[in-house]
Amino acid sequence: MVWDQLPLPSRIPHLKSVREVLSLPAVDVQRLTGLAQPEVHQLLTVAAAVCRRHAPLTVLQLQRGECRRCESGLRLSVSCPVLDGLLRGGLPVGGITELSGPSGAGKTQLALQISLSVQYPVEHGGLGAGALYICTEDSFPIRRLQQMISEQAILRSEVPPSVISGLHFSDHVYIEHAADLDSLQVCLSRRAPVLLAAGLVRLIVVDSVAALFRSEFQTEDWLERNKQLLTFSTMLHQLSQEFTTPVLCINQVRGLKETFSLRFNPSRCASFCLRPLSSSVTPALGLAWANQVMMRLMMLRHQTTVSRGDQSSTLRRLEVVFAPHLARSKRDVGVWREGVRGVPVLE
Repeated sequence: MVWDQLPLPSRIPHLKSVREVLSLPAVDVQRLTGLAQPEVHQLLTVAAAVCRRHAPLTVLQLQRGECRRCESGLRLSVSCPVLDGLLRGGLPVGGITELSGPSGAGKTQLALQISLSVQYPVEHGGLGAGALYICTEDSFPIRRLQQMISEQAILRSEVPPSVISGLHFSDHVYIEHAADLDSLQVCLSRRAPVLLAAGLVRLIVVDSVAALFRSEFQTEDWLERNKQLLTFSTMLHQLSQEFTTPVLCINQVRGLKETFSLRFNPSRCASFCLRPLSSSVTPALGLAWANQVMMRLMMLRHQTTVSRGDQSSTLRRLEVVFAPHLARSKRDVGVWREGVRGVPVLE
């Protein structure tokens, strides 16, 4: 909608775009236009409505599954009943989910598993489409993906074999490599919309989000980095909302430089609430990125080894750090040949 077609109270002097209106305080708008206060309020309301694609969504609406653009609370299963129970059905189809953790914790393993899970029909926890997997660090682990595909009948034993055999998993994982922020932007602005609009993809995975922003910016460039982070997250949100698509972002972690007491450092409460309670690490990229995430998960690796049949796995723990519809909780998991699965709670 162009400026002249907006339902404005009257002709507005000195202001020629919605951006100009929203970038000024109300008192400056009133001074420049000579409008009365009610007319200024109407002007700001109309300008904001033009920029907002969807009506605001409350936490209560999300919890009750009343968001129509989220397909009535539809979830993407992670192909593990224990983890689906932790996440109350799986990943929400709208918004950004972050999965952080140190190297070797199993983040990519879980991301690969979800990239296969999305291909199942809705009645079996999927979304009936493929996944766009964007690598920003290492090469794509194709051998591990092939191994997980060959073990789907074991991982998803509740699904009829005819359904599994009818899915061509490897044909529907679309792999992109982004070596810098420019190539990442091209992928999200040009290639991703084409795949989503054609119905070929219903999941976007970025592995990892921290790699490019850490490598391209120095510490003193934090302001520019935050601007680029905001641009990146805005693109992800627009794709997620427009195509009702879950977005999974893998994130690195950083060590905490100091311990602190909330009693004497109330300004640190935000950082305390955005990391696991039992960990000495916190997700990378700070509050600028954390504010763009709807659900934060963290996977940690422990020293304990668990066994099952002829397999053994180092124990991992997946924790819900924050989410608008979930309480803080965690589950123990192991990484097996067929994928990531929950294990009994160890006392």
